[in-house]
Amino acid sequence: MFYMDHLNILVNLKVAPYIMLLAFDVILDNFVADCATQAEIDSHLELGREFLAKGQLADALTQYHAAVEGDPNNYLTYFKRGTIYLALGKARLALTDLDRTIDLKPDFMAARLSRGTVYYKLCDLEHAQIDLMAVYKKDPSNFKAQELLRSIALIEEYIDAIHAYYASGDYSSAIMYLNKIVESCPWSSKYRKLRADCYLELGENGLAVSDLRSTTKLEADNTDGYLELSKLIYKLGEVSEALKEIRECLKLDPEHDECFPFYKKIKKIDKFLTEADEELQKGNYAECVENAQKVLKNEKYENMVKFRSKQLLCTCLMKDEKTSSAISACREALDLSKDPDVYCDRAEAYLQAEMYDDAIRDYHAALEMHENFQRAKDGLQKAQKLQTQAERRDYYKILGVKRTATKKEIVKAYRKAAQKWHPDNFESKSDEEKKIAEKKFIDIAAAKEVLTDEEKRAQFDSGDDPLDPEQNANRHGGNPFHHFHQGSPFQFRFHFN
Repeated sequence: MFYMDHLNILVNLKVAPYIMLLAFDVILDNFVADCATQAEIDSHLELGREFLAKGQLADALTQYHAAVEGDPNNYLTYFKRGTIYLALGKARLALTDLDRTIDLKPDFMAARLSRGTVYYKLCDLEHAQIDLMAVYKKDPSNFKAQELLRSIALIEEYIDAIHAYYASGDYSSAIMYLNKIVESCPWSSKYRKLRADCYLELGENGLAVSDLRSTTKLEADNTDGYLELSKLIYKLGEVSEALKEIRECLKLDPEHDECFPFYKKIKKIDKFLTEADEELQKGNYAECVENAQKVLKNEKYENMVKFRSKQLLCTCLMKDEKTSSAISACREALDLSKDPDVYCDRAEAYLQAEMYDDAIRDYHAALEMHENFQRAKDGLQKAQKLQTQAERRDYYKILGVKRTATKKEIVKAYRKAAQKWHPDNFESKSDEEKKIAEKKFIDIAAAKEVLTDEEKRAQFDSGDDPLDPEQNANRHGGNPFHHFHQGSPFQFRFHFN
């Protein structure tokens, strides 16, 4: 009818025939196009229903997008698309479609019930109650509306309890009620954030990370959420993961006042840690140490980031056989965080120094943390075996002389070794270096005592250690301290003759 009216106007105006024909073609084309558009809309709706029935939500959503574009005034199309958004967990987009549905048809109770449910899951209780009450008044027998209205009253009680417990510092009790709210209102970023704060107060950093990560997904343009999440993950020592999260903040705001400088800092730290790991894998231990030390120069405060660096120093120094430095770095790492691998690294450094009791102690510490830790099991067996072998000290090896060495050669070797390992030379050194030097000096003194005494040397050459308490006990009527009556090798006389 619309098109015929336009044609009558053209006839009444007595326009030129060719102009009238041209106008008629345009009107006819528009008429056909409109018919085709409606057919296309119906096709999109049908395909959407088919995809929805198969559970192919993304494909169904594409079809409903096209249907909405074709007919922006069809309330049912908006409602159907909103339903798919809900199934995909896109609450905010669902709300937009449900708002449009209700604008177009205010008495459509199915849309009001859906919107009330969305508000409920967002923990927007005021708006949820308005929609649900509208449904209840229209249909008092609606079970879903009744159930959600009762739940709203209960959640309001939970919220009061949460605020009271949080204010009093009882974070465990607050979490107990927050769990109930998050279970009922899974799309509430507000209460997930509050639960994360409670977890942080209790030192449950991993659980706090999980809740903060959820808030970044629930809120659009959540730059503050990404920044807080990145800082927390960095605090836990997960530098690469922290870098990923801070990049998400910069995607939303490339010049964010806090995100950008924090990004620059952790990008540098991540580079040093990555390069240290790569050099370790290549066997370039000095380069590994260099990069790990760069981390410590750039990070003074976050203990777990410092731990990562100390852990690398511990491993690389041990593998480079910088024994005393490795033991010191491992100790500093363990002071920051107990870790079974670090215990095993330090145990291997102790083995390098032939400090078997200390190595065995560290392997046991690793197994206390992780009873099935194979590295610690294997290391413990090795340390115990080496300790058994070392119980019979090779005094010739200690002084670095042949078994045929003369007394003069033995005394010369003793003087050289004693000068090198004399405790006075290590007064300014670390406790680890002092401990190693003390053990070396004791062994050197024992070797000199045995090998410069003809009787003791003969005894040693025959397979017995004259300074071994058990062997002495067997030879001297069960008295393991017999040799002390003859003068202990550990009564140091700091003159070299």
